[in-house]
Amino acid sequence: MSIQLMIVVLYVAMLFAISFYVKRRAEASATEYQFAGRKFGALLIAVSVTGMAVGAASTVGVAESATRIGLSAGWYNGAWSIGAIFMGLVAAGKYRTLECTTVPELFERCYDKKARIISVIGLAIILSCITSLQYVAGGSILSTLMPDVFTMKTGMITSAVVFIGITVIGGMWSSGLSSVLSVLIIYLGIIFCMVKILIRDGGMAGIVAKLPPMPFDWADPFGGLTMAMLMGWIIVMMTQTVSGAPVQIATSSKSESAARNGFILGGLIIFPIGFFSAVLGMAAKAQYPDINPTLALPQIIMSLDPFSSGITLAALWAADVSTACTILLGAGTLIAQDIYKRFFNPDITPDKYMKASRFIIFAVGLVTLWMAFNAVGIVKMMLTGLSLTTAFTLVFLATMFAPDLCRRNTAFYTTLVGLIGLLAWQIFPSVRILPHPIYFEWIICTITLLVVRVIDKEPITPPALKKDVE
Repeated sequence: MSIQLMIVVLYVAMLFAISFYVKRRAEASATEYQFAGRKFGALLIAVSVTGMAVGAASTVGVAESATRIGLSAGWYNGAWSIGAIFMGLVAAGKYRTLECTTVPELFERCYDKKARIISVIGLAIILSCITSLQYVAGGSILSTLMPDVFTMKTGMITSAVVFIGITVIGGMWSSGLSSVLSVLIIYLGIIFCMVKILIRDGGMAGIVAKLPPMPFDWADPFGGLTMAMLMGWIIVMMTQTVSGAPVQIATSSKSESAARNGFILGGLIIFPIGFFSAVLGMAAKAQYPDINPTLALPQIIMSLDPFSSGITLAALWAADVSTACTILLGAGTLIAQDIYKRFFNPDITPDKYMKASRFIIFAVGLVTLWMAFNAVGIVKMMLTGLSLTTAFTLVFLATMFAPDLCRRNTAFYTTLVGLIGLLAWQIFPSVRILPHPIYFEWIICTITLLVVRVIDKEPITPPALKKDVE
């Protein structure tokens, strides 16, 4: 067995050990399974947010971008960092105080049933697409770095077994505690690899000297980015953190302050890893001028000794695992809570709901794996798909901070227009008059919210604690 494979096998064994360790606690109730009993402190919230944020796109994807735009590619993670801090300052504590389980549940509380239905459809699309991406990324990492062991297909299947297995076994407890291990491995592996390559290649100056001349400075953290691109990234990440998969992490906190401080701390932890990955992408471009950008990070890793490459391989795959488990759990919880329990079996007993939740997560895992096998092009749509969270974020912020702007039909029509707008962006090139769909989404959703405010006269139900509603 190669050193690289031994390290990956050891990492997988540790993940499953953690999952079986928390299995009994997770089985105590659906709340324990889906939301860790709402007992996460600020540190576990921070690590969970970091684990979800720092996935394949934040490492392999950033290194790929760095071969074209240099160190500024690291701002993909910088944008995630800003989004997490924004979530902490504005929304995380609100979600915890409201004792929400999902965004659609909140929408039905404040609006009506059709608002819940359409938000379930939108969020299911987003989470399914991102979950599928994780299988593609996991298969790509394993097959590229260990081609003698994994093909793309077997790498995706292996990734699915790990992602689905640890999530089904321990739920949010597995996801949170596994993220502690994963984040530690990610940072140790990437930093270890970066330091070795910097020493080997003469530091940043040595790497830059070997890069081709460009109209920007390769080492300038803003050099290769346009302001429109940077702001687009930041707006996307601020938008998706407020209403996307991070919501379940916020609702798993033990208090409002733990949710708020955890997201802020997570944002600070997330920030540097993108720039570390960008340095590795630049080093790959310097060493292999004609490299396929997608292979930049894998190829520079394989230029190291077996132990170093094995550690870094485990770090890359750990990044994918930590992201996949949280998002898969979110997708499963959404379907279990907002579709199955709400519309098909509202009187289900807690014990049966617990079993149903596990089965649904398993089924979602298989369906999204099938999607990954049949729609690999989904990778290119991730940032576009995240733009769909605009409607949810806008409605949430208006509901919390300006409820007088909202009317009974606000959530439904704002979300509907967001869905139609994103579809139009994909189908009709003439719609693409702005540099990123996120700008288009914010404009059309804001206009819709204001128009509904004028036309509809029925006010919303003000946000209230779940126990007050019940």
